[in-house]
This record gives sequence, C-alpha cells and structure tokens, in this order.
Amino acid sequence: MEITDLNEQELNRRASLQKLHELGIEPYPAAEFKVNTTTDEIKAGYDPEKENFQDIVIAGRMMSRRIMGAASFIELQDECGRIQVYVKRDEICPGEDKTMYNTVFKRLLDIGDIIGIEGFAFITQTGALSIHAKKLTVLSKSLRVLPIVKTDADGTVDRQPAGTRNL
Repeated sequence: MEITDLNEQELNRRASLQKLHELGIEPYPAAEFKVNTTTDEIKAGYDPEKENFQDIVIAGRMMSRRIMGAASFIELQDECGRIQVYVKRDEICPGEDKTMYNTVFKRLLDIGDIIGIEGFAFITQTGALSIHAKKLTVLSKSLRVLPIVKTDADGTVDRQPAGTRNL
C-alpha cells in the first residue's frame, strides 16, 4: 500500500505513530504486559465494602474517550467486555513531566489503540463501576480506523470504516 492510498485519518494515525517513536514509545512489538483480571471478573466480583480489586492490571482497546481538562474517562474493551476507566493527569504523570497525559493520551492515542491500565476499581459519583488509572501503557497503535457496525431495519449488519460513507 502506498502513502497516496491512505485516507486522512490513516495518515494522521501514522503521523501519531511517528511522534510516539520520537517520544521513545515503541508500540511494535509491544512489550509483554501481564494482566491479572478481565472486565467480566471486575463486574462480577467487585464489592466496595470488601475493597477488592485494588491492584488491577488490564489491557484492551480504547473504544471512546471523554477529555475534561486534567481528567478523562475512556471506555476500555478487553476480550470479555467493556469498562469505564478514569484517567487523571496527575495520577498517570506524578512528576513534573505531564507528556504522557497532555501529549500521548490527549493527542496521539486514537480510538482502537490498545493500552494497558494499572489501577483500582471504584464506583463513580454517578454510580458507574470504573477503574481509576494509576498508570497507562501504550501497547499498540491502530493504524486503521475501526469499522462502524450498523444494523439496517431488517437486521442486516452493515460494516464500514468510521469516517466513511456510501457515495
């Protein structure tokens, strides 16, 4: 595939990959990242009274992101399901250098990228079970846009890449 065959989003993702390389982050091949739980295990077993799931290590695809200044929420999808993750700038960047949040997380990561999260389970003020991220690791950069799965009125699945439409 030639560069001229890529759409604007794919070109932007490749530029982000280059910037990650410049920051010393090498997502190919990803370093081994040993997880200790899944979204299903957290959902089935978390009990705030027991204060369990306080040392979570989980990995998955970033499926959505809501940035609200120095804090954000993402939806992480692993092989079992999805869970919300709370990411706070000063938690994942405890020192003076805020590059991991301000540059990597907010600007260089895209929907579909695979990340690792280390943190603990908690219930948000709105009652949602979430993971409070203490550390974020870039595991793999998605250079292609994830397909959008749509269902027609008759139940037929129509898959097309995000950001495209039928002409």
